[in-house]
Amino acid sequence: MGYPAKPLLLSMLVLLVGCTVDRHSSAGFRLRPDGDIERGKVAFVGLGCSDCHQVDGVNLPRPTVQPPVPVVLGGVTLEPITDGQLVTSIVYPAYELRDQLARYPKAEITRNGEPRMPPYDDRMTVRQLTDIVTFLQSRYSVRQPLPEYYH
Repeated sequence: MGYPAKPLLLSMLVLLVGCTVDRHSSAGFRLRPDGDIERGKVAFVGLGCSDCHQVDGVNLPRPTVQPPVPVVLGGVTLEPITDGQLVTSIVYPAYELRDQLARYPKAEITRNGEPRMPPYDDRMTVRQLTDIVTFLQSRYSVRQPLPEYYH
């Protein structure tokens, strides 16, 4: 009658092990859903983020840092930007540095081999972080891929 129990159990175990996530995975990462775009914009300016960064489509004080930081936040992307990616970039900017070096001149985003952006993990509250991420998320849009016949 039916399938032998051991092979079925073994198959299920292999599937479960293959689907597990480690502590560095973004699976299950969530910010509170009550982030506020306007509070995020105020926090972004108040914490000095606009001293270095422009945000696509938002009228903010012009960046003042020299040399200018070429990383413009927001705009059109090919894939969604996750809350986890934004949080990581804010609290641990050195983690994102590898990817940034491929896109921007090293001198514009590093100083003495370290990111010019300091980590903000001890400079803001979780409320500010949630609101800033909500503000930034409101400025990204995903471009839909072109249909096959346009390629």
